[in-house]
Amino acid sequence: MTKLFSSAFIRFVIVGVINTVNYYVMYLLLLNIVPYMVSHITAFLWSFICSYYLNCYFVYHVKPKWSTFLKFPLTQVINMGLQTLLLMLFVKMGLDERLAPFPALIITVPVTYFIAKYIFVEDNHEK
Repeated sequence: MTKLFSSAFIRFVIVGVINTVNYYVMYLLLLNIVPYMVSHITAFLWSFICSYYLNCYFVYHVKPKWSTFLKFPLTQVINMGLQTLLLMLFVKMGLDERLAPFPALIITVPVTYFIAKYIFVEDNHEK
């Protein structure tokens, strides 16, 4: 349990908060002009790019590299798929589409941490 609350995890949570705000602001702005699913996907992609750089510099203290940049999206496919399914589920269950991303994020953030940690740490140890 102590490994879960390491300094890297705490930094990841901080990045997660920044990323969540980043995602949600973009989601709400786009929701005024496009359907909720288009808003979600666009906001997710924007926040994904920001997340990669924040993870490199702030969480894991590594320089961005093509190898991690190319691996990071593969892990995010799992995150986006799970987040999208959960968003659809929560909206279909009657949760307001402006609030539905939050319970989805609560579930997907820890999953993403462990996947990202593997990618950044593994790539750093390959050399």
